[in-house]
This record gives sequence, C-alpha cells and structure tokens, in this order.
Amino acid sequence: MEFKKIRIILYTILLSIFLSVSANAQSEKECFEKVSRGIFKFNQGFDNIILEPVAKVYNKLPEPVKNGTGNFTSNIATLLSIPNHLLQGELRYAGHATGSFVINSTIGILGLSNPAAKLGLENQKEDLGQTLGSYGVKGGCYFVLPILGPTTLRDSVGMVVDNNYLDAFARVTWHEREIKSISGSKLDYVGIKSAEAIDFRGDNMLNFESLEKNSIDLYAAQKSLYLQNRSKKIKNETGTDDDAWGDLDK
Repeated sequence: MEFKKIRIILYTILLSIFLSVSANAQSEKECFEKVSRGIFKFNQGFDNIILEPVAKVYNKLPEPVKNGTGNFTSNIATLLSIPNHLLQGELRYAGHATGSFVINSTIGILGLSNPAAKLGLENQKEDLGQTLGSYGVKGGCYFVLPILGPTTLRDSVGMVVDNNYLDAFARVTWHEREIKSISGSKLDYVGIKSAEAIDFRGDNMLNFESLEKNSIDLYAAQKSLYLQNRSKKIKNETGTDDDAWGDLDK
C-alpha cells in the first residue's frame, strides 16, 4: 500500500513536469484571465464581507492569544514541510523542522508557543509546488481559485498531492484517516485553515489597505506579489518584502 502511494506521488510529479514543460513557452502567463478576474472579484467580495471584518475583531484580541494562534497554525504546517524538505534533499532543514515540531508540540504546549526558535531551530515552510520548482519545473498557467486565491498549474498540482498524500494533518482531518490512534474530522481541518487565514489577514491589514490604495490594477498587483513570493520561496530567499507582509505562506 505504501509503495502504491509513493508510485502515485511520483506519477503526479512526472505529470506536473510534463505539463509545465509543455507550457514552458507560456510560463506563468494568464490562461483564463477573464475567468480569473471574475473569481478575483468574488474573492474580494468574500474578503470585504466576511474575512476582513472577522480579522478586525481578531486584531482586538490580546497579543498572547494572537501569538498563540499564529504559533499553533504554523506548527501544524510544519508537518507538510518535513516530507518536502526530504524530497528536496534538504536533510538539515528536515531535521530542524522535525525538531521544531516535536519541541513546540510538547514543551510549547501543542504549538501555542515557539521555544524551538529560541533554540535556533529553523522552521522554513515548504510544499510540493516549491519542491517541483526547486527541480526546475516552471509555474505554467497562472489563474485564481475561489477562496484559495492565486495559483499556477505547478502549485495547484502540488496542492492536490500535498493534501492527499504528503500532509499528515490533512490526511487525519480532511480525509479522516487515523494515524497511530490520532484521528480528526473535516471540521478540524476547516477550523485550523480558517484560523490560519484570519491570522494572516489580521497581521497584514495595513499591507492590504496600502496595496489596494496604491495599485492601478489590484488583480495584476496581487498576481505580481504572489509570483515574486513563490520565486523567492523556491530559491529559499528572504527579504524585507517578506518581513513587511508577515508570512506569505499562510
């Protein structure tokens, strides 16, 4: 069964490589711009009506509560980073991520605090889209998904494989598969992802307002921001833009 899962992952990676190479001439070009702009407007409406108001309320909570929420969701995301570090051959980062998860989940009280960072353990987030990118797979078509936002062909394929095979948290919750007596539900998955989105939106309230105010074409501005961020993550680069926007991996 495990061999079958590994084979499916390898086939999916090969398919993504084939699709991205085929689209190389149109790498990260618009495939369905009219549709994507329509979905972008829907997402903006969702943000204006639901996400932004909730994030404003969230920002009024005490700092320890907000920090705990950010640490908790970040710690869970580490479960996806570990296998992707290994797939990239980054054994040091994989060790750091594993140590970070273990320490934060125990000493850090289920990840509510981040003692691993004080010990010098780096917790760099990775996903299969970044893994494929590190092997030279181009982004391919750029488009926008409802609620989930901007993506590319490479990153969307990676997201599906991550969710179904590489992300232990998603397997336990969304797919409701018990792992070593640990079980969860789809509600747990949606709850954690919602908290992650609210935390990110709250952290970047002023950044979103500034982007909207200073952009002639907000759709194009967010596209540029997304593609630049993904490129930096694939190359393991950091900069002041990332610091200003908080954690763009959320």
